[in-house]
Amino acid sequence: MECTVNHARAHSHEMRLLTGGVDLFAAMVVAMDAAQHEVLLETYIFAFAGAGADVAHALMRAAQRGVRVCVVVDGVGTGELPAVWADQFAQVGVQVRVYAPAVGLGFWLPSRWRRLHRKLCVVDTTVVFCGGINILDDYLDPHVQGLLTAPRLDYAVSVRGPLVVAARATMAQLWSRIEAVRELRSQDLGSALDALRGAKQRLHLPARGETQLVLRDNVRHRAHIERTYRKAIGASRQDIIVASAYFFPGLRLRRALLMAARRGVRVRLLLQGQYEYFLPYRAARQLYGQLMAAGVEIYEYHASYLHAKVAVIDGKWLTVGSSNLDPFSLLLAREANVVAHDAQMAQALQASLVSAIEQGAVRVDPHAYLHRGWRERAVDALASALLRFGVFLTGKRY
Repeated sequence: MECTVNHARAHSHEMRLLTGGVDLFAAMVVAMDAAQHEVLLETYIFAFAGAGADVAHALMRAAQRGVRVCVVVDGVGTGELPAVWADQFAQVGVQVRVYAPAVGLGFWLPSRWRRLHRKLCVVDTTVVFCGGINILDDYLDPHVQGLLTAPRLDYAVSVRGPLVVAARATMAQLWSRIEAVRELRSQDLGSALDALRGAKQRLHLPARGETQLVLRDNVRHRAHIERTYRKAIGASRQDIIVASAYFFPGLRLRRALLMAARRGVRVRLLLQGQYEYFLPYRAARQLYGQLMAAGVEIYEYHASYLHAKVAVIDGKWLTVGSSNLDPFSLLLAREANVVAHDAQMAQALQASLVSAIEQGAVRVDPHAYLHRGWRERAVDALASALLRFGVFLTGKRY
């Protein structure tokens, strides 16, 4: 499904809502095939099977035309590229960097849990793609190297307008920092200083308005995404729908949802039912009782994996991005969300989420939850305690 919105005002944005890799990868390939100067791509996972290969080939075609192509993948989500693809990229000039490579036992240090989780792509400062979708085929299950019976549920947006410059700036800044580290390791101090000068340029994001790029990092934007959520939830009057693959919000964000429900706002949460990881799924269930007691409706998505990180409020405000509502995203990872005040886009996203709830999800019954067995209660409590202990190890307050 695609929804296109055109704004006639000066400094306006043209936005498209993209559902799944089917929509996103097709739009990215078209943009890359039209690129004349530059393609920048950041992703947590780059899997080359299926539709992921379509994106890889589009990157190579652009590089072969002389377009500057820079790709950053996460050291845990992707790691080193498969040798055959790394060779092909190198031959045509696609530059690839690995963010914080996972080397040895160092990965288990809490300081190494800060990952590149955002999914951004900028083409020629003309268009930016932002969302929760990795370069991963909708039907590919990377955990068992098999195929899903139904596509993964996830969203992205493409945006044209001033936001593209901000996205390009933050991506260029990260690239410069990675290059500086590479040069320092090779003891090329001159090149390292040049790269650091580029990385130190202050990042100017668009002023508050109808469409914003909201970042989370460990320097200047530590809590921007969470604050944006809390502010929008606090201003809600009628309806909130949040879809989050990993859901374990901190006290303040949880309180904002509870207060909204108690003042009569209809609050619906779409969470994983067919889960990818046991621990975060069971930890999230530990929170269900408090939320449902306040009137929050909780739906677990069983049609396939839920990977979305989106929200719609009052049919006017929406966010689409990479940030889950859990400690990993809100405290540690680099994340990027697009936030917009746009009724047409918000209602298109809301319609898609309502369809997913009605056709692919099951509502959690409060009575059945309260009367679940002691073993289930113990597992939920243990999972929650382990997740909180992990946060404690990072030295963060949540």
